[in-house]
Amino acid sequence: MDIHKELDARGLTCPLPILKAKKALSDMHSGEVLKVLATDPGSVRDFQAFARQTGNDLLEQQASEVNGKPEYVHLLRRR
Repeated sequence: MDIHKELDARGLTCPLPILKAKKALSDMHSGEVLKVLATDPGSVRDFQAFARQTGNDLLEQQASEVNGKPEYVHLLRRR
C-alpha cells in the first residue's frame, strides 16, 4: 500500500492527533493514504469515530510496543 503522507502525533493526547490528521487530510487528494503514528491509547477509538463521522476510510489500525511504550499506527484514506 502506498503511503502518501505520514503524521507523527506521538506524545500528543486527545484531541490533537485527530485535529492534526484532519488538517493533513485536507491538504491531500481523494484516495491518498495518511499514516498516523500515535502514543495515546484513546486514539484507537478516536480514529474509528473520526472515520465514521467524516467518511474517510480507516484502512488499518495496529498496536505495538516501541522501547517498552505503546505505539499505534492508523491508516486513513482520504474520501
